[in-house]
Amino acid sequence: MLKKFILTALLTSQFLTAQTFCKNGFAKEYPCKGFDLMSRIPVSVLANTDGTPEGSDLWGWTDTTTGKEYAIAAMTNSTAFVDVTDPLNPLFLGRLDSNAGNNYWRDVKIYNDYAFIVADNTGAHGMQVFDLKKLRTANENSTHTADKIYTNVNSCHNIFINEDTAIAYLVGCGGYYNGGPNFVDISDPENPIDLGGYADEGYTHDAQVVTYNGPDTRYTGKEIFIGSNATKVVILDVTAKNNIQKIASINYEQLGYTHQGWFTEDQRYFILGDETDEKNFGMNTRTLIFDFNDLQNPILSSTYLGTSAAIDHNGYVLGNEYYMASYRAGLRVFDITNIANASSAMKEIAYFDTYPANNSTAFNGAWSVYPYFASGNIIINDIERGLLVVRKSGTLGLDTKKLKSNFSIFPNPAAEKTTITSTNNQIIRSIKIYSILGKKLMDIKNINQSKYVLETKNFQRGVYLVQINNMMMEKIVVQ
Repeated sequence: MLKKFILTALLTSQFLTAQTFCKNGFAKEYPCKGFDLMSRIPVSVLANTDGTPEGSDLWGWTDTTTGKEYAIAAMTNSTAFVDVTDPLNPLFLGRLDSNAGNNYWRDVKIYNDYAFIVADNTGAHGMQVFDLKKLRTANENSTHTADKIYTNVNSCHNIFINEDTAIAYLVGCGGYYNGGPNFVDISDPENPIDLGGYADEGYTHDAQVVTYNGPDTRYTGKEIFIGSNATKVVILDVTAKNNIQKIASINYEQLGYTHQGWFTEDQRYFILGDETDEKNFGMNTRTLIFDFNDLQNPILSSTYLGTSAAIDHNGYVLGNEYYMASYRAGLRVFDITNIANASSAMKEIAYFDTYPANNSTAFNGAWSVYPYFASGNIIINDIERGLLVVRKSGTLGLDTKKLKSNFSIFPNPAAEKTTITSTNNQIIRSIKIYSILGKKLMDIKNINQSKYVLETKNFQRGVYLVQINNMMMEKIVVQ
């Protein structure tokens, strides 16, 4: 017992546990604007000692039963699990070691309380499947084992999961489908089923797949795959896995390496990052915005150039904000309210620079960001500095307190319905419901009542975000 206490104390001592406000442009040594530092867990804690331990990709999990929030941080040699529910006191709950070899590229996504993990250039790694519910009772610094290894592939660069259809898309898998997507049915997570793949458009580096509900009504309800394919963007109709239909492909000027992109909420615009254009062409951080109003004829709507020459990496949309992990420039956040404009479509409004030395063009610093926790906690995985938890400045404890003092949500968890009730003479004017990935599902306006019954019987089991009167979001759990 004493030994365990000492180990826990040693681990905790390596965290930056004191909240550090962004003041005069800095939070500790980190340049910042609009973000406070909550805590940091270094690579030396998160990773094992094999090879050269560094940070890689990142995703988040919200427990559908308890509502707790966890960072799932991929490392070069393992995958780390951290309870960040209390952002000032994160709990490192151990790691799942690589199934084969170590390398820079490890990626993870979540479905139905399971993590699905792939790694690139590591040999016969396959896809690890891990039951995240085990974290509810896990001790700190535990060594975890996979619940299943999907062995129909070896090394894969990336994975995306369409939660609507329970299909995982494994991409960049060496020796399989020319690096194009392998489709895997994960509806029963511990018994994944290979549904084949698609090779015709070659290697896919990253992808987003949606059940389409955008402006091109010809494809409403179809499963649409947007592939960042190194030399182009491809748009595919992947609804029928044995009959994939190419819709379009996109090239653009000064193409370096088509890396990763993400839809706006309305699925009208696609925000794309090219990973080597800064290095190859000497430009500042470039973000390309494509208009997907006509999926068969996508067009470049505008181009945004940042304030430094840092390389952009992974970016995600939440509401009218775009969160970009930009290597040596750290986390950058943009207002995309005017995304349709031919100029000034994006405006940088905040940042947290995890690489204080400089913002030059090199592969150090922030690899990825996850902005979708209902609490407002935002997690960043940094190659050298590990996992950082940040929040918008001044929001710790204030937004939730304000929401809870003015409104109540009961029951929560809910089954068929839950009631939102106002207090303190407040009026419910509007309610928005978002998925845990920030997709707007409902937008109810002109309520103007003190009570609203939200029907949840047709919701899928999981965690949702409710926003009342455009205030801070609170999470609801549907069972």
